[in-house]
Amino acid sequence: MTGSTPTDRRVGPAARPKAGPVWLACAVLAACGWGGSARAQVELDRAPIFYDTTPTNDPVALLQAQLDAGERELRYEPEHGYLRSALEALGVRDSSQVLVNSKTSFQLQKISPRRPRALYFDDRTHVGWVQGGDVIEVMATDPVQGEVFYTLAQKQRLRPRFVRDRGQCIICHASSRTQGVPGGLVRSVFVDAGGQPRYGSGTFNVDHRSPFSQRWGGWYVTGTHGAMRHMGNVVAADPDRPDELDREAGANVTDLAGRVDTAPYLTPHSDIVALMVLEHQTQMQNHITFAGYDCRSATHYDGVMSEALERPADYVSESTLRRAASAGDRLLRYLLFADEFPLEAPVEGTSSFAEDFQARGPRDSKGRSLRDLDLRTRMFRHPCSYLIYSPSFDALPPLVRGYVVDRLHDVLTGKDPGGEFAHLTPDDRRAILEILAETKPDLWGTPPGDRAALGSRVGRYPNLEKR
Repeated sequence: MTGSTPTDRRVGPAARPKAGPVWLACAVLAACGWGGSARAQVELDRAPIFYDTTPTNDPVALLQAQLDAGERELRYEPEHGYLRSALEALGVRDSSQVLVNSKTSFQLQKISPRRPRALYFDDRTHVGWVQGGDVIEVMATDPVQGEVFYTLAQKQRLRPRFVRDRGQCIICHASSRTQGVPGGLVRSVFVDAGGQPRYGSGTFNVDHRSPFSQRWGGWYVTGTHGAMRHMGNVVAADPDRPDELDREAGANVTDLAGRVDTAPYLTPHSDIVALMVLEHQTQMQNHITFAGYDCRSATHYDGVMSEALERPADYVSESTLRRAASAGDRLLRYLLFADEFPLEAPVEGTSSFAEDFQARGPRDSKGRSLRDLDLRTRMFRHPCSYLIYSPSFDALPPLVRGYVVDRLHDVLTGKDPGGEFAHLTPDDRRAILEILAETKPDLWGTPPGDRAALGSRVGRYPNLEKR
């Protein structure tokens, strides 16, 4: 870059929105449950990240380019504004709809158990819609920068435009709950009858590792799950006992009639399977983004020091190697569902989400896919995240990506018998290896079974000890 260095912005207790009304900043802080506690310190606007100023290649940026060129138009509807048209343009199905009734969005004044916020998503795009809301909220994934946040005004205009956020969203969405990088999160809270979170009773950051009993407080949940119980569909009605919920009343709900009027929404569902996929993929993407950020930052520092010390430009320090291995190990554990909470009963949703999700493939010659759902004892039939196909995974710096794919190969072939992956049976490992060999043949660069030809990538970094 040329010119002056962008102002250093650290996300933390001292962070403030760059622009916007004071009430909006206060609303965002309230939605986060922010009260001056320690937060992750992430230097987003310094080299090599430059989060605010780096052009992005996320789905919304690509759609906006089409709108600007006159290649696409968005249709406005009186009831939903641009919602349907935006979902169609972004390729997001309405079967992914889930409903959150807690006041944990910056449009919190218009959200309640009677008027929940609707979320729609696919692998790279998350869209939020509020009844009577001023804007549609969008989170889209850039392969390098991670999640990028936009709003689309809900007033009919000749040329509707997605506006990129410049500070408010990352007060919540670049914190310790997102691994310190711009990312998504699924939060479970105790809520009162008005949807206000009772933060003093505790909150949970939910993903596939979370106990069922801690999930979906402040959400509607449609589907069956046997004897397992969650926090969804009910409120903490007694202010003197804010952490007590009637979990039985919220269990195995297949119809939200009598709880909320779903007529204003695109579907009557808040599908339990969609919720499970959403909570998995938000933190999976955060792991990928963190690994990329951390490796890029470490490599950049190596470059600065190498120039100062007149070392070779491609010098890789011990510290950088350790950081790449640490981030890679965390990513791999999550990718392979090492700490997944085991299901104690079958789970079944109420919408077509499960069918739509699995239909996206890709599939190998035996008809198998990493999107195949199990939903009996675990989430997926073949426990390796489908986000291994994502542009974000492919865009990881070679140092950390090479470490991850090498160790992945060793785990799947049994060369790495570490106990942390004991949940993977020999059949699991073989199936995942075979699926990846056919559906992502460039993952290892050579046929996965030919380890001799592949060689040891870590051998390129002799001072990096593999676990």
